[in-house]
Amino acid sequence: MSSDLSSFAERLRDHIAVWAESFQARSDAEFNSLTLPLFALQFQHNAAYRKICEAKNAHPEAVAHWSKIPAVPTTAFKELKLTSLLPAERTHVFHSSGTTEQRPSRHFHSAESLAVYETSLLAWFQFHLPQAKPLAILTPPPGDAPHSSLVHMFDTIRRKVGASEHSFLGRRANDQSWTLDFPAVVRALEIAGHENQPVVILGTAFSFVHLLDYLAEHNLHFRLPKDSRALETGGYKNRSRVLPKAELHALITRRLGIPAKQILCEYGMSELSSQAYDQRGDTSRFTPHVSRPFLFPPWARTQIISPETGREVPEGATGLIRVFDLANVFSVLAVQTEDLAIRCGDGFELLGRAEAAEPRGCSLMTASNPQS
Repeated sequence: MSSDLSSFAERLRDHIAVWAESFQARSDAEFNSLTLPLFALQFQHNAAYRKICEAKNAHPEAVAHWSKIPAVPTTAFKELKLTSLLPAERTHVFHSSGTTEQRPSRHFHSAESLAVYETSLLAWFQFHLPQAKPLAILTPPPGDAPHSSLVHMFDTIRRKVGASEHSFLGRRANDQSWTLDFPAVVRALEIAGHENQPVVILGTAFSFVHLLDYLAEHNLHFRLPKDSRALETGGYKNRSRVLPKAELHALITRRLGIPAKQILCEYGMSELSSQAYDQRGDTSRFTPHVSRPFLFPPWARTQIISPETGREVPEGATGLIRVFDLANVFSVLAVQTEDLAIRCGDGFELLGRAEAAEPRGCSLMTASNPQS
């Protein structure tokens, strides 16, 4: 492992700790001052990425602004080992969560890169859900899903807040799909109600659909304690019927008693180390049924790129999401997704997967429901 990359990772964790105190937007110059040195280090130590950059004649000495750093498409993570880590250092690998017929993307991690990943995810999660403690997690535990970045994220949160391992209420079926232990979920919800203890429910959209269908089948309704929250990460991958976001959230409110303004959406993927959320924690200004743009933390930036021209689209126009994530220290910081979005200031309104793209487990909603 490069000592230069390790030093950068340590400095970045310090920056995140400072930025997390206020989460004010960072200046373009400040972001540039961190991004360009990281690009140079990745060019030097990541052989697969260096070949991509050389093919585009993009050498560090010729790139003066972060927006000009070559972005790697997520599909490249299927074919190439886009990492600066030596084989012996790769203690973890996250896979994309598409259907079983697809070849997954691979994002290699070490203990050091996971430390950056966890610092990033905890800071931004706690900004949006600062009071989270009792958890109901609608996924299998890490032992059943060792290559899921989402499960690792949820387990990192669980460990941080001191919740029990029994917070995981999902299981892995024989066909590798995720199922729920419905009696365990019902017990967890009943306990939260009896103890008047707010609970945070974490899960994919399809897990929420499975739960809501079970509750409807058994005519069960809950009125969870005030300040309970739901965090849904999108994703259906043919594991349930697909619901527009507004309908899914209305059912969560109806069956669980969680108001729409207390349902948070997360956008992330295995190729990234930071996540975006669709509100900034202050729900007082939230208006139901009005789209809330997704925002990444200050150590990441997004561009919405025209697939026809490769250039950033104007405000209000539609394109593909490109993310510049400083927390991707040991892989590549610039990632080109296949997800469509509308440019909204520093954030974006997520539409779904591009028509020609393979479905992914954590892609939110379908492009056929742009207003959901």
